[in-house]
Amino acid sequence: MGDNERQTQFFKVPDETKDVSEVLELVCKALTKKGYNPVNQIVGYIMSGDPTYITSFNNARSMIMKVERDELIEEVLTYYINNKMTDE
Repeated sequence: MGDNERQTQFFKVPDETKDVSEVLELVCKALTKKGYNPVNQIVGYIMSGDPTYITSFNNARSMIMKVERDELIEEVLTYYINNKMTDE
């Protein structure tokens, strides 16, 4: 056996992690482009956990499934509260 055969090979998967707001934006765009109401579809997904509420177009379904549903709610509520509090 040569030295190369004894060394561990490294395989690095590219980090495709997106933050929650970016995922929501991309999913909304995909849903809108396919003719769906993004609010209705995302609420359906959050309430049921059924990923078929989200289109697979532009990889939207697999992206949203990488985010926990409670993180989606937290992101939306944080955005809403921050924007409502600055308006008053």
